[in-house]
Amino acid sequence: MERFEKHVFLLAEDSESDVVLMKEAFAKAGVVNPLHVVAGGDEAIAYLRGDPPYADRTAYPLPFVLLMDLKMPGKNGFEVLAWTRSQPNLRRLVIIVLTASSSAADADRAFELGANFYLTKPGPFKELVEMTKCLQDWLRLNHFPTL
Repeated sequence: MERFEKHVFLLAEDSESDVVLMKEAFAKAGVVNPLHVVAGGDEAIAYLRGDPPYADRTAYPLPFVLLMDLKMPGKNGFEVLAWTRSQPNLRRLVIIVLTASSSAADADRAFELGANFYLTKPGPFKELVEMTKCLQDWLRLNHFPTL
């Protein structure tokens, strides 16, 4: 079995400050997995499809986990979820919605479209680090189907 630390995370997030915070939380939580970042829904789909500039799967491997905001330019998180779950080779991709929305309707819709988790972005950085540690521990211990 391939080592967990080699698995790639893809973060679809349009807020530069949230990207910086997530990278810092990964570092502080000791997550050493590669973290690739795209700035919106259209870019997330391009990455997952392997469209240019993401065609080189050595440089841009399929992710193990997609961390995704809901409100993004281009296609929103719901549209990315629907598209991803319609792709036979991506149906098993772990998708974690990471959003500021604590709306039950948004969470229900995300789960109906195939999200594995729905997490509300914590306010304090310390809580983001704790959430990241918990997520890493869970992902490391769980068994997932291959993509």
